[in-house]
Amino acid sequence: MSDSIAELTKEEKNIYRVQGFSCANCAGKFEKNVKQLSDVQDAKVNFGASKISVYGSATVEELEKAGAFENLKVSPEKPRRQAQPEINKEKNVYRVQGFSCANCAGKFEGNVKNLPDVQDAKVNFGASKISVYGSATVEELEKAGAFENLKVSPENVQEDNREDKSEKEALIPFYKKHSTLLYSLLFIAFGFISMFVNGNDNILTPLLFITSMLVGGTSMLKTGLQNLVRLEFDMRTLMTVAVIGGVIIGEWAEVAIVVILFAISEALERFSMDRARQSISSLMDIAPKEALIKRNGQEMTVHVNDIAVGDIMIVKPGQKIAMDGVIVNGYSAINQAAITGESVPVEKSLDDEVFAGTLNEEGLLEVKITKLVEDTTIAKIIHLVEEAQGERAPAQAFIDKFAKYYTPIIMGVAVLVAIVPPLFFGASWSTWVYQGLAVLVVGCPCALVISTPISIVSAIGNAAKKGILIKGGVYLEEMGGLKAIAFDKTGTLTKGVPVVTDYRLIDNATDEKEMLSVITALEDRSQHPLASAIIKKADSNNVPYADISVEDFSSITGKGIRGKVNGEMYYIGSPALFKEIQASNFSNTIERDVKTLQEQGKTVMIAGTENTVQALIAVADEVRESSKGVLQKLHQAGIKKTVMLTGDNHSTANAIGKHVGVTDVQSELLPQDKLNVIKQLKTEYNHVGMVGDGVNDAPALAASTVGIAMGGAGTDTALETADVALMGDDLKKLPFTIKLSRKTLNIIKANIAFAIGIKLIALLLVIPGWLTLWIAILSDMGATLVVALNGMRLMRVEEDESELSSSRINTRTDVKKLEMEQ
Repeated sequence: MSDSIAELTKEEKNIYRVQGFSCANCAGKFEKNVKQLSDVQDAKVNFGASKISVYGSATVEELEKAGAFENLKVSPEKPRRQAQPEINKEKNVYRVQGFSCANCAGKFEGNVKNLPDVQDAKVNFGASKISVYGSATVEELEKAGAFENLKVSPENVQEDNREDKSEKEALIPFYKKHSTLLYSLLFIAFGFISMFVNGNDNILTPLLFITSMLVGGTSMLKTGLQNLVRLEFDMRTLMTVAVIGGVIIGEWAEVAIVVILFAISEALERFSMDRARQSISSLMDIAPKEALIKRNGQEMTVHVNDIAVGDIMIVKPGQKIAMDGVIVNGYSAINQAAITGESVPVEKSLDDEVFAGTLNEEGLLEVKITKLVEDTTIAKIIHLVEEAQGERAPAQAFIDKFAKYYTPIIMGVAVLVAIVPPLFFGASWSTWVYQGLAVLVVGCPCALVISTPISIVSAIGNAAKKGILIKGGVYLEEMGGLKAIAFDKTGTLTKGVPVVTDYRLIDNATDEKEMLSVITALEDRSQHPLASAIIKKADSNNVPYADISVEDFSSITGKGIRGKVNGEMYYIGSPALFKEIQASNFSNTIERDVKTLQEQGKTVMIAGTENTVQALIAVADEVRESSKGVLQKLHQAGIKKTVMLTGDNHSTANAIGKHVGVTDVQSELLPQDKLNVIKQLKTEYNHVGMVGDGVNDAPALAASTVGIAMGGAGTDTALETADVALMGDDLKKLPFTIKLSRKTLNIIKANIAFAIGIKLIALLLVIPGWLTLWIAILSDMGATLVVALNGMRLMRVEEDESELSSSRINTRTDVKKLEMEQ
């Protein structure tokens, strides 16, 4: 019975986004209410991502009724983020070696779908994988890919043996790896020698050319003939018909050259895609495969697959960290470039989180393992990037659809070229049959079908290595089309951490450091969120406070704190507190100073005794140094509108918005209001991005054209929620992401235009009868090579560091000017 329920709940899982959660307890109550609905077997709330997974059936109205106690709003998960429903719960992923082109990958997918025990299959050409829903043996899969001699292995087995295989591949000499091609070239060379020595009529000459064709083109001819029988038209079908026709009319030499050049073209195409995929392979090699583990007082080297959560890992200076965990002993500087793309080391100490693949530069660390090897941040990045490379971008979907009709059309055009002139104009059959065969060769869509995937794979891989996780080609394309970007203020444009911006003495008879030490001693006993800012300032100024004795400490609810130091009662709190205790020197001048600081977006606290106001302290959420420079670069890049979204009051929001340079400020917003702002922007600008932390702004991220989350390295939620995740906790990567997106779009368009243009030019040569098989295959091979190399340029797109450095300097200067003005 329990098994049947388990199967039912897995099959009927629906995910909904929830707006309005105010606390974890409310989320728990909502989950409980949903579980009690009649047709629901189970439910699970993800409070961090503002989602609920419902196992069973429930309407949106029923769910909102279950959350009526807090006026929760429920909507189905955004369609583009929903996983495809699994036809069979048994999903197996296999790695595939040997794909030469996207068409071949599509044919392999079709063959696997036709296996008797397979319900569905999906090839990820970018990652060289296939997901099989159902059951199939490796032998059956390899048989389905026999037309291109594909090699298949289960993903987990492939992962374990990948290093050994790459070492073996590196040991295979070039002449053995490409022996078929080299033998074919040898026979064709002997064929040309025989042609010059013995002439075309000697039986040896055609035999040598035919042998060259059979050696170099067996795979192509076998597949092409099978396709021809089934009336399936792809590039191999075109080439096979051209070869057979060429042999019939006696063009031995040219046909042999066509076969050789087509084989070289496929090898180059395969090499180009492998190079593009290396961006992910290099990520896989970042984290060590073994780690030094301390168990039962003994230190031992353990493979990462055998490391358990809770183990203590020892990381020496200069070593890479093998697993995610938390530091339990030691202090060091960690280079997190592998995760965040930032090479500046980050200081880490007790209780700080560290990630697999990052480099320990200084001290000896003891790290408590918090995640298994398959759950580490770098493992999730690799998985998500591979999935992203498999998602078809709109341009790629168009090309795939276009190629489906394009190939049969080319077949029809070739037939017309071959028969119309001889039938209706009395032209030579041999000449125009030859021209028709050349049309078949020049019409081969190799360059066209590779133009988009190689660009997408290269760009997404490059972005991942720089700490930018793009979830798919669709988001890569959409990033370049953004017209407006909304920013959540806290933790995005600001650091999300309060700092002391102003500290002024009112009573000149008081010593500045002595007063700060008294204030810090009192705040050290407070639970107020702003206390940490004052403690941090005291620490940075080396002001002692730990040894100061505080007596009769108490909190004044909603107003401040008080405590006795050296026999005198001190108060720290809001201006209203000192009005209430009627401090003698609380003057209009102090009130004006307080108001001025509040208008600058700062929280003002007053410190003093019952009789006198002695100091003013202003605390604010510190603006990131890079925010102003990033917004300037976005405006220069053509972003028409930048909006800051915040729950702060109008004066605070306007002060920060003016400083960072956004074009519009929306303040005093609730989560629902942020969602409404995004919807309004979409009606006005159509393509709208939303930048947030991926935790408390999930509805707005989901509603935007592209949701961009920051700090993805630290939270699983950001990786799950966003369309694009900036792994480093900074905005500096955003202009580069837009630049990369636009460059990708331009290269894809250029590739498609070039691939089609070169074929049109070659086809125009048919009119005067100048098109030869040589020109046809060289134009096809040349177009494929140019398109591949052009797409691979995206692997080398770099950030503009010079402009970034200058923006940092300008921002620091502006901050200093602002402080001086205050």
